[in-house]
Amino acid sequence: MPANPDPKPLTGFRNPLVYTSALIAIAALYVSWIFFSRRQESREFEQRAAERKREENRRAVEMMGGDRFEILTFYASPGRIQRGETAELCYGVSNAKSVRLEPQSSPVWPSLARCVEVAPKKDTTYTLTIEDGKGNTKTATLAIEVR
Repeated sequence: MPANPDPKPLTGFRNPLVYTSALIAIAALYVSWIFFSRRQESREFEQRAAERKREENRRAVEMMGGDRFEILTFYASPGRIQRGETAELCYGVSNAKSVRLEPQSSPVWPSLARCVEVAPKKDTTYTLTIEDGKGNTKTATLAIEVR
């Protein structure tokens, strides 16, 4: 059979290259849109997470006294003991350079939360004194009752 000397040109619907190229272009645009939108969502999520982290850090610094120079906590547990028993004397300070506990029972230093064991033989009043780098001081007292 002889070859058709005058083939008919393929129209848009009869030419598979035209509509497959269009489908591929549409699929590529759709995939690009998905990547773009997911990237945007990821960015927004990271920004919200960073804001939450900054807020948590700000609250943590504030709980630790922030830039204030002060005695955050000073208490005894228990506050009343029997002769020969021990109690824990706990303190927390912020922005202190030095800490003094009188009468001295064991070494103390600046800390957000520290407890020392004391064993008074009679009713005793303890004084916590803190000092910052500028020479400012603050004091707090508490009494432990011995029966």
